[in-house]
Amino acid sequence: MPFSALDLRAVHLPPSVRQLRQEVRDFLTAERAAGTVLGRPDSWLTGWDPAFTRRLARRGWVGMTLPRAYGGGGRSDLERYVVIEELLAAGAPVSAHWVADRQAGPTILRHGTEAQRHRFLPRIAAGTCFFSIGMSERDSGSDLASVQTRAERTDGGWRLTGTKMWTGGAHVNDHAIVLARTHDAEDRHAGLSQFLVDLRDPRVHVEPIRLLSGEHTFNSCRLEGVELAPDALLGRPGDGWRQVTGELALERSGPERFLSTLPLLTALVEQVRRNGGGDLGQQARVGRLTARLSSLRQLSLGVATALAAGRPADVQAALVKDLGTRFEGELVNEVREILPTAARSDATPGSYPELLATAILHAPGYTLRGGTNEILRSIITRGQERSR
Repeated sequence: MPFSALDLRAVHLPPSVRQLRQEVRDFLTAERAAGTVLGRPDSWLTGWDPAFTRRLARRGWVGMTLPRAYGGGGRSDLERYVVIEELLAAGAPVSAHWVADRQAGPTILRHGTEAQRHRFLPRIAAGTCFFSIGMSERDSGSDLASVQTRAERTDGGWRLTGTKMWTGGAHVNDHAIVLARTHDAEDRHAGLSQFLVDLRDPRVHVEPIRLLSGEHTFNSCRLEGVELAPDALLGRPGDGWRQVTGELALERSGPERFLSTLPLLTALVEQVRRNGGGDLGQQARVGRLTARLSSLRQLSLGVATALAAGRPADVQAALVKDLGTRFEGELVNEVREILPTAARSDATPGSYPELLATAILHAPGYTLRGGTNEILRSIITRGQERSR
């Protein structure tokens, strides 16, 4: 089968990013010494620390690719990639700004009005405005075209009614970009629009959905007739599906889709080293994991390069997430076999048994969030069929 729908060319980071990488590592070394970076698995999802975000922002590492005219850094996608992978590898607490930086900011930049850009983007880059994703619903997870949340026109703007599920950070974030149906159409991908919603509105009711670990990250959000001003509409009415498709490419392709469990792999290597380096079988299995990790990084870099060049990357992004999130879960199982250890949530934070327990409890979500693997494979297949 030809692979013309997939741009699999090798990508090499320019030498100019080496200094930036070292700056980030020096910053993280100081943060570790201060006890604010503990090497947590899934830190981009559960590592909520607004103060850490603001320290990153002061160094220009939040909103890096946003134009300087809107308070951003005006830097390249590959420079941002270097910063992101260093933060993830260290297990730094970056979840406060994650969605705002990864997709809300770029989406508002691309589809928002000038007023919306000036209202939100400088605060995102300053690390003081945090966003959630309002896409999924109880019966509309990966199948977003079936959303039931509705936005009706009113004399004063719009009225939003419905329930969003798995809305990460809605209990602590400021705003959400909500996908809603604005009119019915024979093509169910038509008639969808996006809205900027204030999560502090009293008609937004947030109820926790806890992880297996007991952590409160996800939520159910009931929107009970939320009144929105006309300027809450993001983009044009009916363009929601096109906008969401581009947004999902940002959500699915980043290094967080294969680096969530890297702190566990790092801890394993350190533990094996302390035990004398391990036998040949252990070394070979660690080597295979490392080789897969390197390949996934190349795929992810390819998507970052395509997006920076304005090329479509939805198929490549789906491939990265499918392979990457499977790798994350399989890494947990491999680690347990390479160095059998009792996982303990009550062990010292950052210790190998505690990191293992955290990764095990988070593992069921790896292949679900951001689109199930079955849906991703259908996207890849359709992309291949279109390219024939």
